[in-house]
Amino acid sequence: MLWTIGEATRPMDQSAAASYITPMNLGTWLFTLLQGRRVGSDASGNVYYEERRGRRGLRVRRWVAYAGKPEASKVPAEWHAWLHYTTDAPLPEAARRPWQKPHLANATGTAQSYRPSGHDYKGGQRARATGDYEAWTPGS
Repeated sequence: MLWTIGEATRPMDQSAAASYITPMNLGTWLFTLLQGRRVGSDASGNVYYEERRGRRGLRVRRWVAYAGKPEASKVPAEWHAWLHYTTDAPLPEAARRPWQKPHLANATGTAQSYRPSGHDYKGGQRARATGDYEAWTPGS
């Protein structure tokens, strides 16, 4: 496909430009526009790219444009394998087993993180020890 600089300078609608520039810095956005080829996207809205032309002696670069705040744990396993060159193509979503849960980003440090019943944010009260624990002492 022939690609000209005119295509890079054609006006984009505001929503498309904002969706690319907000999560990416300007340099990444320009590199994606000039050198990137869209490979696909995931259910979270992340878009995955690779270089159009590889560099001699090096493998083709791959990257992700996150939907929203950049967070590496938002990348599902299928795309993680592709990003890290484990597979040549992303694993199909249809190949998921019925027992596999959908991908969730890491919620550590957020209000959605897991907090057991004795956690300070849940009142700090926990059940007393049942007495079935016996500490080990040397020589016993």
